[in-house]
Amino acid sequence: MHFEQGPIRPPSEAESLLIRINRNCPWNKCLFCPVYKGKKFSRRTVEEIKGDIRAFKEAEQKLKALSMKHGYGGAVTVELMEMLYRQEPELFQVGLWLYRGGKNVFLQDADGLAMAADQLVEVLHFLKEQFPTVERITTYARAKTAARRSLAQLTALRKAGLTRVHIGMETGNDSLLAAMCKGVTAVEQIEGGKKIKEAGLSLSEYVLLGLGGRDAWREHILDAAAVLNAIDPHFIRLRTLALRHKIPLLEQVEKGKFQPQEDEGTAQEVKLLLENLRVSSYIASDHFLNLLEEIEGQLPWDMPRLLAAVNRYLEMPPERRANFRLGRRLGYYRILGDMEEKRLFAQVEEVRRRLLEQGEDQESFLAKHLARYV
Repeated sequence: MHFEQGPIRPPSEAESLLIRINRNCPWNKCLFCPVYKGKKFSRRTVEEIKGDIRAFKEAEQKLKALSMKHGYGGAVTVELMEMLYRQEPELFQVGLWLYRGGKNVFLQDADGLAMAADQLVEVLHFLKEQFPTVERITTYARAKTAARRSLAQLTALRKAGLTRVHIGMETGNDSLLAAMCKGVTAVEQIEGGKKIKEAGLSLSEYVLLGLGGRDAWREHILDAAAVLNAIDPHFIRLRTLALRHKIPLLEQVEKGKFQPQEDEGTAQEVKLLLENLRVSSYIASDHFLNLLEEIEGQLPWDMPRLLAAVNRYLEMPPERRANFRLGRRLGYYRILGDMEEKRLFAQVEEVRRRLLEQGEDQESFLAKHLARYV
């Protein structure tokens, strides 16, 4: 099946069908982002996108025929998925989407709202016509693009089927936004976020822990909280800065102009953020790069539990904190409570012992390990 695929999607869209409506990022200057560097932005035509949707529909029909042929009654079952993996790999993505319910769609790439509103409305109508069971359609967008869209345009998109917009706010500090070449101000972030909500769309805002480094972390977090308080988004999602190759920020690190934040510092950032939020948002630490995955809940009601989790980590003896950091990054642990499993704790301690014997600093090891992930 012929269709285009972009490079990323939010973890919360893991069960979504990915439909590419533009290629790469129209801004593509952020110093902390490696995803689209060296790639030019281009717009896909409505017909190109419809062609991909038709290909997905054809795949759905083939899957139903295969299911009937093999006695599964038209349903996408585990057995059918195993067969697709071995014999029909080009159908696997659509099969997996249908197996998970076939209800969610994510529109790629970096700024879905950069597409002309009337054209995107046409795409959304066609998508719903081809797949009437779709319930949620989401996309990434820049706050500046959202601020430039009229309320009427955003409302039309919502009525056509768009349900949620993901915005990488990163920080609310204007000096840091400028230094990181984000291309937006705190005022524009507030304007864009509020307009999305006013149009009746669900809004997910992202905060990038560590973006202020060791020098500006307090300003970064306090101003991020101020912007979030002004917007009161439906979701706040935490991400952690990782200094992987292709990130322009690495040049500043090498010159000593930016000192990367360590895990202890990002835990303090989470605590400061929670202490200063005055929102009714659902907050989620839903990414592998985040240290504390259990920071998830509905604010303000879950605030005591979330703060207790951060404090639990910060109040651990240094050796236990070191064990958790390593275990979390290597996949032994998901949450702090996993450390109570003696077998897992012992396995992580063995890794720590081997690193020590090899003369490798744990923090340097973890920095190199995390640089492999987006």
